[in-house]
Amino acid sequence: MEQTRAAARLRRILGHLGGSSVRAVVSFGVAHCTSGKITPTNFHPQQFQYTLDNNVLSLEQRQFYEENGFLVIKNLVSDADIQRFRVAFEKICSEESKPAGLIIIRDVSSVESEDMPSEKTIARIQDYQEDKELFRYCTLPEVLKYVECFTGPNVMAMHTMLINKPPDTGRKTSRHPLRQDLHFFPFRPSNRIVCAWTAMEHIDLNNGCLAVLPGTHKLPLKPHDYPQWEGGVNIFYYGIQDYDQDHARVHLVMEKGDTVFFHPLLIHGSGQNQTQGFRKDIWMFRARLVKGERITL
Repeated sequence: MEQTRAAARLRRILGHLGGSSVRAVVSFGVAHCTSGKITPTNFHPQQFQYTLDNNVLSLEQRQFYEENGFLVIKNLVSDADIQRFRVAFEKICSEESKPAGLIIIRDVSSVESEDMPSEKTIARIQDYQEDKELFRYCTLPEVLKYVECFTGPNVMAMHTMLINKPPDTGRKTSRHPLRQDLHFFPFRPSNRIVCAWTAMEHIDLNNGCLAVLPGTHKLPLKPHDYPQWEGGVNIFYYGIQDYDQDHARVHLVMEKGDTVFFHPLLIHGSGQNQTQGFRKDIWMFRARLVKGERITL
């Protein structure tokens, strides 16, 4: 009886603080971590600045994103959709499909060979918006409902990519250095931009899962440049030049269809693929676009 009264009081308080959009607190979708430390959530709803009032995220999820800058939602994209994206990528690799404006990036180790472009030489594709099948990812209702929790309505896909992380040849060129993605975007405000990143298969430390530095989304944009790595670095693989190397690092172990949403200032990267398979993920950056409002460049 006392627990029932306490729950009723909590709901009343949350209603006063957050309005009708505040939902009961439930626990799901928090990242499964293999290392590092997550910052505790110890603030009040009125302090939210990285998420917007919505009927999708729980209070716990909003607090987690506010403090850490990322949030994993389990099993968000269906196996059927993942398979369709995989087939579309294979058609691009075989040159059966040639979408306009697509950028194809080969792994630096394969560029030195005379192999024709194929799934085994293409490390990633960018700007796939003209591929009807791949662009479906940007319009999936189950993904968009979460995107709008961070951006608000009237969102635009600003950048699209599919990663095909190759097995490392021993030169560690499959690594992707720690970075802040806002470095690559000339538009603002950063708090109304979010990345949706979906695993297309099981991803862990062995095949180069994402590593994030929780809470670094609260830092300013830092200088980026090519990392001074032996063996070579893939084109566009810029890395942050100034960060706290003792900052806790969290590795995101994800299953096929799991999706992580993260802030463009969050410092993140990925390790080398130490398996014989190609590790795939598909993602996009979305930004709010309001009629009559200019994007700050």
